[in-house]
Amino acid sequence: MLEDRLLVWKLKHGNKDSLCQIYEKYRDDLFRLAVSLINETSAAEDVVHDVFLSFIHNIEKFNLTGSLKGYLATCVANRARNINRKQKNAQNITQEQIEPLTDDSDSPVYWITCGEDLKLLSNAMSQLPDNQREAVTLHLQSGMKFREIAKFHGVPMKTVQSRYCRGLEKLRSLLNSQVEK
Repeated sequence: MLEDRLLVWKLKHGNKDSLCQIYEKYRDDLFRLAVSLINETSAAEDVVHDVFLSFIHNIEKFNLTGSLKGYLATCVANRARNINRKQKNAQNITQEQIEPLTDDSDSPVYWITCGEDLKLLSNAMSQLPDNQREAVTLHLQSGMKFREIAKFHGVPMKTVQSRYCRGLEKLRSLLNSQVEK
């Protein structure tokens, strides 16, 4: 946390290397978060890049009050939610129409994240309601506490915990049914 504060301070004072350090430190976690929420690698990459561009453009006004990783993860989740809303508004997507991750990328990050187990998990995650998927992803992948997620969503902490538990139950059910096949 202290390191992040120093990096933000350096970035505000024109040190471009500090941006590279922040990007290198958090990009993989943010990418995995975006993939989990959007279920599309190219859109997830775009989300992460957009978040960093916005971060750079607004650095002068930025005031780090908590965790930089939590802040960036919240930005990624917001952008992912907006993309999901736009897609749902553009067309009514049924669960059968949601496609799993495809093998169309040569990116090293893609190959790291796209093993068979991840494909199964990705399919199951895409079948969760948005609020459950966000609760599970923000807590498990981004390491956000339920209190932080509740504040982010503007709901009681018990609601977040309930969404998280229901999401895990549904994931367990979906994954167990896929393993039995």
